[in-house]
Amino acid sequence: MEVMIAVTILAIVLLAVFQSQSQSLSMTGRSRFLTTAALLAQSRMAEAELTGIDNLITTSGNFGDDYPNYAWRIEVTDTTMDYMKKITVRVTNSQLSTNNEFILEYYALIQGKK
Repeated sequence: MEVMIAVTILAIVLLAVFQSQSQSLSMTGRSRFLTTAALLAQSRMAEAELTGIDNLITTSGNFGDDYPNYAWRIEVTDTTMDYMKKITVRVTNSQLSTNNEFILEYYALIQGKK
């Protein structure tokens, strides 16, 4: 009887340890995605600013061989103010099934307006 109780306690403890390990791996993957996606979105936003807000259009692409599972999309939309545009950069990872999108939004002044 004592052995059965000890085995039951051991099974409960091992289950908790394995669940904790699984959750830790999941959080590590999510953290890695958020870090990488944020840096990629910032670099794409910087390139968009160099292009010039007036010349910027809605477009999309991928990050090539350096980041094969990552894709980006830049959306340019009007705001209620004529002298300002809203630029949204979306970075997605096709390998992840959930929580696979990072969004960076930026409001930019149009040159020569206001």
